[in-house]
Amino acid sequence: MLDANRSVTATASPRAAVTESAGSAAVVPLPPAGFAARCTRVLRSPYARLSLLLALLAGAAGSVLAFEPQRLLTQGWPPQLGGATAAVVFAVAYGLCTVAFVPRPLLNLAAGALFGSQLGLAAALAGTVLGAGVAFGLGRVLGQDALRPLLRGRWLQAADGQLSRHGFRSMLAARLFPGVPFWAANYCAAVSRMGWLPFLLATGLGSIPNTAAYAVAGARASAPTSPAFLVAMASIAVPALVGTVVAWRKRHHLSGR
Repeated sequence: MLDANRSVTATASPRAAVTESAGSAAVVPLPPAGFAARCTRVLRSPYARLSLLLALLAGAAGSVLAFEPQRLLTQGWPPQLGGATAAVVFAVAYGLCTVAFVPRPLLNLAAGALFGSQLGLAAALAGTVLGAGVAFGLGRVLGQDALRPLLRGRWLQAADGQLSRHGFRSMLAARLFPGVPFWAANYCAAVSRMGWLPFLLATGLGSIPNTAAYAVAGARASAPTSPAFLVAMASIAVPALVGTVVAWRKRHHLSGR
């Protein structure tokens, strides 16, 4: 009888020890998070990413003010670059300049003046799509989570709904009819739920007419009375007028909702 009790006690004792050790392990406090982990959590927060986006844009705008890319219209392209290589470099510089809020009409005129109508149009369109993609990516990754909760006004909610539900059509109209600044359309689309492919396709297709008009105007600026220059200027003015009328009508439509 005593031997049986001893065997039961001996069998139960390891289980009790395991239970006690498991219980003691459960209450052991975790070590405090390190400095690197805390910094990672802070950097992943929406407002920290938004602050980083604003800092990047401010730095880009400051760089543009310092380097003055508008000098391309007066001083020309560096002589060591020519042909297709110069067009590719110009397209990359064009895209980065649009992210830094340089007006596209100025860059389009420079493209036409430096490379002629055809090559200038190709370089300007490539730079347009590149700059739009960079701005869209920055806004989507760094700004969307922080800015979407702030879309509470009627106009903001209406614009967000239009871009989210009819992204390609809305962006195509914004590119065809000037009125909305290029950078503003990029970041508004990034904050909405528009997809990458509709945004880039609409940007590329919708930018062709206006970009071509400016490129031709830049290429023929030395002959302001030529038919090509006059047609280009008309192609710039008419869409701007139509865009103004459409925006005015949409204003009444939104205010009545």
